Amino acid sequence: MANIVEEIKKPIKEEMKLFEQKFYESMQSNVPLLDKVTRFIVTTKGKQMRPMFVFLCAKLLGEVNEKSFRGASMIELIHTATLVHDDVVDESFKRRNFFSINALWKNKIAVLVGDYLLSKAVLLSTDNKDFDLLAVISTTIREMSEGELLQLEKARKLDITENVYFEIIRQKTATLIAACCEIGVLSNNADENTARKMREFGTLTGMAFQIKDDLFDFLTSNIIGKPVGIDIKEKKMTLPLIYSLKMANEKDRKYYFNTIKRYNNDTKRVKELIQFVKTSGGLDYAIGVMKDYQEKAKLLLADFPDSEAKHSLHLMLDYVIERKN
Repeated sequence: MANIVEEIKKPIKEEMKLFEQKFYESMQSNVPLLDKVTRFIVTTKGKQMRPMFVFLCAKLLGEVNEKSFRGASMIELIHTATLVHDDVVDESFKRRNFFSINALWKNKIAVLVGDYLLSKAVLLSTDNKDFDLLAVISTTIREMSEGELLQLEKARKLDITENVYFEIIRQKTATLIAACCEIGVLSNNADENTARKMREFGTLTGMAFQIKDDLFDFLTSNIIGKPVGIDIKEKKMTLPLIYSLKMANEKDRKYYFNTIKRYNNDTKRVKELIQFVKTSGGLDYAIGVMKDYQEKAKLLLADFPDSEAKHSLHLMLDYVIERKN
């Protein structure tokens, strides 16, 4: 899998190196504590898939330019802010095998750091009069907040249908990847039709990405390095689970629904539920939906001329559904 990531990065290798410095500069502050936290954020960064989407989409229409770099920094600032806030909401003390900001500096500072990063994303666009990019990120921040709140509201009642699930993951996850792709082409003056097409490409890719994440909950933990059944313990209704419960007979549905509601910390009951999802076709159904999103996304690339960037976006779509973590 590491090889495929390097292959994806080939057309944007230099841009990704330069981005690291530009991203750090976009976070800098005169407040020593903020500077200390932002240095920590840079040293504990993840794969940086989202900037990769921005640069590859920019290269579909031309070259990566200063506006592309600003757009990628805005996206990464928003993404980082939401991760910092999520760790506070989820009371999580680990992020990518490092301590989270709230674990090291407590909740109050973590919330304020997240707010600061969001403000920097907005200022980056207004200071440079990138009002088209500002419109994209403003919608994205709103949708991500709505998605989180919708999930929290539904988690209380566990009444999530497939349609509600798709709306939650579209807003929570897919909208940010959609923004990456739209911003990428807008940085090279894309027309309205092209911008809309690439937003749809990002949405479809993000949907596939989140379904893959949800599938990890039912796979053996030693492959992916996270505990199995963690979503069930947190009462998160994911696609494999929703489908399996919908297809179950009344007796099984009541029993397994009760497992999620009252016995979500009972290891034996959670294992039973995971096995039920596997044998009732929940995993196969979710994999089918995920691959359908992938194929629809690939079709949207067909109109663009062949290039290294287009090839890398195809590879990215394969990586999204084949990755191990």
